[in-house]
Amino acid sequence: MLPGGLVSGGGGRGGGGLCLLRWLGLRLWSRRGTLVFALLWFGSWLFLNGLVLVHRSILSDYCTDDKSKRILQRLCLEFGEGSVTGDMCEDLCVLGLVEYKRCLYYENGKKVIEARWRGNPVILKSKLENFSSYEPLGILDYQDAAEELSPLDVVFYATMEVRNSLGLAEEDEDEDGGGGGGSNSSLARLWGKKLKNRDKSYSRAELASLWSLLQQEEYTFLRVLQDLSTHVAKVLGSCGHFYAVEYLSAGHAWDQNIFSLEEVAGSGARGRWTTREMVHRIALSFLDMVWHFDNDFTHKLHLCDIKPENFAIRKDLTVVAIDVDMAFFEPKMRDILDQNCSSDDDCNFFDCSSRCNLNKCRCSPRRRNSNLQVICEKIFRPWFSPTLLGAKAGLPLQVELQRAVQECSETEGGVEERQEDEGGGGGGETGQDGGVHQRLLNILTRLIKEGGASGEGGGAWEGKGHVHTALNF
Repeated sequence: MLPGGLVSGGGGRGGGGLCLLRWLGLRLWSRRGTLVFALLWFGSWLFLNGLVLVHRSILSDYCTDDKSKRILQRLCLEFGEGSVTGDMCEDLCVLGLVEYKRCLYYENGKKVIEARWRGNPVILKSKLENFSSYEPLGILDYQDAAEELSPLDVVFYATMEVRNSLGLAEEDEDEDGGGGGGSNSSLARLWGKKLKNRDKSYSRAELASLWSLLQQEEYTFLRVLQDLSTHVAKVLGSCGHFYAVEYLSAGHAWDQNIFSLEEVAGSGARGRWTTREMVHRIALSFLDMVWHFDNDFTHKLHLCDIKPENFAIRKDLTVVAIDVDMAFFEPKMRDILDQNCSSDDDCNFFDCSSRCNLNKCRCSPRRRNSNLQVICEKIFRPWFSPTLLGAKAGLPLQVELQRAVQECSETEGGVEERQEDEGGGGGGETGQDGGVHQRLLNILTRLIKEGGASGEGGGAWEGKGHVHTALNF
């Protein structure tokens, strides 16, 4: 019995201990479960809040017709209150001559809308959604001073803002050298001359609207250069902080011809030129644009974002830069490239690149590639590849063109290191780049002559009776 009793008694104590352990385990599990549940709840809360934040940041800038219409309605309210003005405001807000079509895209605050103005398609743009988001002209804080501003005062303020936007110092603009830009050596002053063609002073609404436009680099760039170049989109008018540019057939990476030539064909070009002839003429216009941007201004103009979507063509097949947010004159380009580095990879700014001086650990302020090189690589190579040319790829001129395009895409068009150290000028092409340019020009011209087609067309916006002046915005 004793052994049995011992077993029995020990079993009782063991059973009690087991129950105690189970009870303690349950308590521990309960606490652990509570902790796990709390962590899961907190994690879910963080996830949902992050999702809402991302949702708001993305969808708040999502392009919708309702939001675009509300933005324009708000602009018209401000026009009715006398806060803004412009040569498009009355047509948009009173006469109903601006017909909303669709929202094209919103990007980092930038609003782009398609509309029809007096029956002509236009694109409405603004860097920021609201007029109040732009910095006001400081002088407008003083009522008397604002009313006493003369046209000459407006020229002074506007010229300073244009210079700042384009990255051009006064001494840079007044130089007559560098690439044949002597006749338009002062881009800001050239535009500023038009601001003086007025007897009376400007209203507060006019000054505020002008100042909101001048804070948009793309507007300033297009407005200043449209009188100097056919290769930039034309500004047709504005209302407040929104400005209208001509509607053009933009390029697309997925189109084998980059541009929708069918749209141009509707204007009669198809009857004059075959598809390949149209491509050759567009290529010639690209070459003309490159030469123009390299040589016709006081400072070389660098395109740092070269892709089909940033170019368009007019009915006469003139290539037009329609998105110039990443276009810089030489002084500003040098400031952008001049930075610390440990390798050449650190000296790439989108499509503009320079070399890293490993002794100084500093990027060269001179661009080593060129507009022509990038266009050859991103535009011409897809166009003139043997795959797209098919049976014509083996023709002598086509083979010569392919080789020239290949050489062009591999030829660095920047200034040689020796020239850079000597402080060479910013305008003009180097020998290598210029030689490839001339070779491409000759081949394309011969190809067009072989096609036997010729003809001229007009690509200007036919807004008869309406002239967009400098401060009629």
